[in-house]
Amino acid sequence: MLFASVLALLIATAAKLAQPWPLKFVIDAVVPTASGQPAITGVDPMFLLALCAGGLLLVVFAQAGFQFLTTVGFALVGNRVLTKVRSDLFAHLQSLSIGFHTRSRAGDLTMRLISDVGMLKETLVTAAMPLAVNILIFVGMVSIMVWLDWQLALVALAPLPILFVFSRILTVRIRDISRTQRARQGQLAATSTETLAGIRSVQALGLEANNSELFGGANNEDMAAGIKAARMTAGLERSVDLLAGIGLALILWFGTLQVLAARITPGDLLIFVSYLKHTFRPVRGYAKYAARLAKALAAGERVVALMDEDDAVRDYPNAQPAPGLSGALAFEAVRFSHADRMTVFDGLTIDVPARQRVAIVGPSGAGKSSLITLLLRLHEPEEGFVKADGIDLREFTLRSLRRQIALVPQEPLLMSGSVSGNLALGLDRTPTEIELEAVLRTVGADSFIADMDGGLHAEIAERGASLSGGQRQLLSLARALLRETPILLLDEPTTALDGQSEAAVTEAIFAASKGRTTLLITHDLRLASSFDRVIVLGNGAVIQDDAPSALLTTTGWFASTHAVQNGELPRVAIG
Repeated sequence: MLFASVLALLIATAAKLAQPWPLKFVIDAVVPTASGQPAITGVDPMFLLALCAGGLLLVVFAQAGFQFLTTVGFALVGNRVLTKVRSDLFAHLQSLSIGFHTRSRAGDLTMRLISDVGMLKETLVTAAMPLAVNILIFVGMVSIMVWLDWQLALVALAPLPILFVFSRILTVRIRDISRTQRARQGQLAATSTETLAGIRSVQALGLEANNSELFGGANNEDMAAGIKAARMTAGLERSVDLLAGIGLALILWFGTLQVLAARITPGDLLIFVSYLKHTFRPVRGYAKYAARLAKALAAGERVVALMDEDDAVRDYPNAQPAPGLSGALAFEAVRFSHADRMTVFDGLTIDVPARQRVAIVGPSGAGKSSLITLLLRLHEPEEGFVKADGIDLREFTLRSLRRQIALVPQEPLLMSGSVSGNLALGLDRTPTEIELEAVLRTVGADSFIADMDGGLHAEIAERGASLSGGQRQLLSLARALLRETPILLLDEPTTALDGQSEAAVTEAIFAASKGRTTLLITHDLRLASSFDRVIVLGNGAVIQDDAPSALLTTTGWFASTHAVQNGELPRVAIG
């Protein structure tokens, strides 16, 4: 497609270069030269006129047709390539580590994915391709002008060096402004995304005016930069017009002298005048598209910078698909730190037999959730091993490992769409309605789904905004149950739920965890006490590990904190 488009472009350019020549032949046949005779003699004027008129129509139609093919061809190539770029970028974003996404702002990433790639698409068709056409025409016309009379060609092109230097200076400034603009627009997108995502808190805290002021200030700065770039672009365009006028005046003066001296024909002068008008078009086009091209370049830099990010957790070269796991887990002398180099674990060792239900508790910042990220290989340990069924997780492919783990996060992943579609997220098969109804019944979510208009086909709002916190968790537990994995990970599943919702979710947890290795991350020690085993983390290590009944009768963090949560001791006793 690209080869065919370039071929069509060359033919269209040749047709464009040929357009003034029929008129040249007519002029040379009827206008006398300094010798008193026309340059072309011995040809019937009517025949020559008919031939030139027909030739002109032919080249005009040829240029229009092949220019159409060029535009469509380049548009198809550009859109296909950049659509692939966008898909690759989206896949790349999903592969990057949790640490990268923690450091980045979601709005800015979204803008790079959607707006920046979209700007590259638009600019390729509306600016880069027309500019390429003009450059080819420029080269062709200059070559013919030099062939006809190199001295007159030098006179005609004398203003170009001045224009080149001037345009170079301005385009560098425009590019710098555009680069700053794209970065600022990314910040605007991030700010608006964060505000809208937390709109309930924004309204509750009365932050609308403050946020609008911050957004408006950045927005005004972006506007000022845009106006500055537009002013420079306009100045560059008018400079092209001015210098083109100077070049045309020079060619009229010296060209007429050349005709009178019989060095060139009147038709040759016509070619020079016609070509000169078009010779400055590429420069004018560059000036016209300078701001757009600069913005596209800045957008391209942002896309490439994102593609160059490379901290993704990947399959090891010899990784194999994980076999059917029993669910036995082990952390052996694990050392792990966050991106800020703060140590989380330093020699952590834990063994979890298959099908055991273990609650992981401890003070905030003890590393409870880090256990989940290590098991899912969202992070890698710096030292030591994380194993399943005695095999290092790095020996498994990521996809096959994660297929055998179900995760119920603190904030359930619910997308806008049907209930059934949300339940089937992550499955490599399409579940039947009987299966969906069974898992909903098991976790106690069947009653409120039945009350929704459409039942399993009812539409859920983005992030599950149309459901209560308890209902979202029940659907997340139903999805985990549907996956039928040997390992279940629960990250604070009862946080911020009212008493009734918490009771329903707790009952669903026991239904979903039956017969599966289950790790529960929680601050709710009453819920933890109902599990087979409790592990207390603190200072990057295990400080208590036993059955909950034993820990409650032993002096330590678990017993004292449990007493505080149940109102048996004043909170100050923890200190």
